[in-house]
Amino acid sequence: QVQLVESGGGLVQAGGSLRLSCAPSRRAFSSAAMGWFRQAPGKEREFVGVIGWSDGTSVYADSVKGRFTISRDNAKNTVYLQMNSLKPEDTAVYYCAASNSRGTPQYASNFAFWGQGTQVTVST
Repeated sequence: QVQLVESGGGLVQAGGSLRLSCAPSRRAFSSAAMGWFRQAPGKEREFVGVIGWSDGTSVYADSVKGRFTISRDNAKNTVYLQMNSLKPEDTAVYYCAASNSRGTPQYASNFAFWGQGTQVTVST
């Protein structure tokens, strides 16, 4: 069974930065889009961003545009979420997900494989 392994979460002060990493347990997603979602307590899971595997095109939610960047290292088969200028409202569990859909899907239902989630807490 393929797993997505996330790392890099933690506690950071507002204005700080964190980088999350996501690596599949095996090379099963060479042509898949890789996305990031987050879920805050009492809220629904929401789309953060996605990167298309074939050409590296990325799409972001308006709430993180200009602050978050998704990148991928094909050699390491790893996707990253660089988060800068973090705000307390960015506090959530962040999930990595993989989709066999072409392009840059943005709905959770398009993603068949999910990581276990990593906590990001931004303090004031």
